[in-house]
Amino acid sequence: MIEFRGVTKEFPDGTKAVRDFDLIIPSHRTTVFVGSSGCGKTTLLRMINRMVEPTGGVIEIDGEDVLSGSPVELRRRIGYVMQNAGLLPHFTVADNIATVPVLTGTSRGDARRRALELMDVVGLDPKMADRYPSQLSGGQQQRVGVARGLAADPNILLMDEPFGAVDPIVRAELQEELIRLQRELDKTVVFVTHDIDEAFLLGDQVVILAAGAQKLQAGTPSEITEHPANDFVSAFIGADKGKRALHLRDVGGRTVVVDAEGRTQGALVDETPT
Repeated sequence: MIEFRGVTKEFPDGTKAVRDFDLIIPSHRTTVFVGSSGCGKTTLLRMINRMVEPTGGVIEIDGEDVLSGSPVELRRRIGYVMQNAGLLPHFTVADNIATVPVLTGTSRGDARRRALELMDVVGLDPKMADRYPSQLSGGQQQRVGVARGLAADPNILLMDEPFGAVDPIVRAELQEELIRLQRELDKTVVFVTHDIDEAFLLGDQVVILAAGAQKLQAGTPSEITEHPANDFVSAFIGADKGKRALHLRDVGGRTVVVDAEGRTQGALVDETPT
């Protein structure tokens, strides 16, 4: 479990990125920070592994203050996946994935074997192990980034808009891949996005933020959709314009579910006993 208590962050230029933030992030679930650019969501994420140091307050992981030990050791036991993958261009795919295990004392042979296993886990052909990042597509690079984040088998995986730089088709594939991985690996995932649809798809807990990391509402996608906390949240999720309203339509004798823009979202299954 990760807990924020009264956390603040003020940068040297006087910018107050986070103001008195409180939140409990449950274990083995995906929590998504969502909000407009500049609202403080990435700052919150990076304070968990001390890539950004908090100005005040307390952040605890399983009851232990993140400030109590070495930031380097903290980062090595927390997976981190960023936008554009952040791969080392002069390292092969396998070497990129093996970076943290090697740094923590794993032999290069064992680290490579682990890298090949993880390539399979994230849907990459192990034959790509000796390619370089420049030889991969954007989606493949992001998969390598996810594999690298998982290489040390961390309990916590931080993901900072990891799918924001790929095209919509690849993004949808990566989202489904993350859902599958979380189902199999059961990590504590903290995910940052500005896309409310992505937040609702991936998040067990969704935290909607305004400037200064002001927590407007936290809850499950269903709770937020059914009971928006205020007009801002209602507008942010599109509820004020009926974008999330669904209704039934008969199409060729079959009942389908369509959204407010007329797009089919699914179909009713006939459960009549035969």
